[in-house]
Amino acid sequence: MDYSPSDPSWHNRDRFVLSNGHACALQYAMLHLTGYAGVGIEDLKKFRQVGSVTPGHPENFVTDGVEVSTGPLGQGISNAVGMALAERHLAATFNRPGYDVFDGRTYVICGDGCLQEGVSSEACSLAGHLGLGRLVVLYDDNLITIDGSTDLSFTEDVNKRFEAYGWHVQTVDDVSESTGALSAAVDAAVAETSKPSIIKVRTVIGYGSAKEGSEKTHGAPLGPDDIANVKTKFGMDPAQHFQVDEEVSKCYRAAGARGDAKAAAWQTMLGEYRKAHPDLAAEYDRRLTHALPTDLDALLPTFAAGEKDAATRKFSQRCLQAVAPSCPELVGGSADLTGSNLTQLGVSADLQKTNYGGRYIRFGVREHGMAAICNGMFAYGMLRPYCATFLNFAGYALGSIRVSALSKFGIIYIMTHDSIGLGEDGPTHQPVEMLESLRSMPNILVLRPGDCNEMHAAYRIALERHETPSVIVCSRQTVKFLGSSPTKAALGGYVVSSPDAAPAVVLVGSGSETSLCADAAGAPPA
Repeated sequence: MDYSPSDPSWHNRDRFVLSNGHACALQYAMLHLTGYAGVGIEDLKKFRQVGSVTPGHPENFVTDGVEVSTGPLGQGISNAVGMALAERHLAATFNRPGYDVFDGRTYVICGDGCLQEGVSSEACSLAGHLGLGRLVVLYDDNLITIDGSTDLSFTEDVNKRFEAYGWHVQTVDDVSESTGALSAAVDAAVAETSKPSIIKVRTVIGYGSAKEGSEKTHGAPLGPDDIANVKTKFGMDPAQHFQVDEEVSKCYRAAGARGDAKAAAWQTMLGEYRKAHPDLAAEYDRRLTHALPTDLDALLPTFAAGEKDAATRKFSQRCLQAVAPSCPELVGGSADLTGSNLTQLGVSADLQKTNYGGRYIRFGVREHGMAAICNGMFAYGMLRPYCATFLNFAGYALGSIRVSALSKFGIIYIMTHDSIGLGEDGPTHQPVEMLESLRSMPNILVLRPGDCNEMHAAYRIALERHETPSVIVCSRQTVKFLGSSPTKAALGGYVVSSPDAAPAVVLVGSGSETSLCADAAGAPPA
């Protein structure tokens, strides 16, 4: 892998995702051994302790070298699809002959649990469709889950499933005595650039311990006696703790140094790129700093009285189309509801394996995978992903939306059909409780515009909040002009109308209910 311990944020680094995040002691040990200054021996001693940089599952906002938060199984491998997609799109956007600004790969280790979660099926299916050949997954096939043997619940042929997805599939039967076959399989996966690759690797959980091959090694410490036995078996001093042999240290630090040298060479190339392609370099820098167009308010449409009443999803469409040409980092799509969500970009073609430079993604009916892929795209950097479905089906995506909020990923979620006024689809499509569910989530903005100018404010707020995901909630039904302004809407709440005398009742509404409240109060729109 290409990575730089001295510059963890080097943009052309290969990405590594430990999808089975409960195994993160391995990742923290590798970060320490290769020279990441933020993970020292004392940090390893604080594994799974509150306030440490070595928490019980990897957290991208805590530990240098951790790309995404991978507590919930299936999220990491799905994020990795987004990373691989982002790399291909950015390469198509910025690379020029002789200048491979983006040329990285994404590597994943996942386990049985990750492949049982439905979100990974959604994401991996799309990865095969898009031919993301720079994605390499190592499947840790140890035949164990928390309940016991995988014979209890997971007997499918994983290789055939991934072959059906259009992946390059290999099997390594044993790594207990040698890693030669695994190394050769990884080389073959890297050489296959037209398909994503998965390598099924047969391993033994707890190898060398008294509990070898048992689910008891999954989440519980081995205990001092068994640790001593394992150390003795592998030729180590059982009396030594948190000690790294000098030869081992030299080997890993040399690997880190090679990565630092590659990063330095890339920086030199980038300097030449700036001279040869100054406009592209300026755009690269703008995205790197998350700078928005200085005329963002002028770009977004503002509406006056007399504007034709319409559903707020149509005002969302107008706002999205207005900013898209000036914000090429906006890349996203819909879960097979483009004509209903109104999210297609007029300024760009579809992103397909024949056109990675496109900006509109056909996610298919994969809400959970869609949100997880957007998280991976955001984590890769320099993109502002958006995605869309009906508000009710945010329920399918909530696991990934929650990770957006936790990870401080500013995904823009566009959720239409926000109420019982959605039409003929009935209660299965009516989002009765979904707003409350989303509003109760920490670090997420729920923006439910009631008219056209409130939509202007919603898009401006969402674009400005880079570390907070936003849910822009839109109606299917027509709403009336409320006499609002983007400035009023940015306050979060304001008075639409008030009587001359003290009111007996105060009506409070948001979104499509605001027009109903105004009508009920007998106040015609301004």
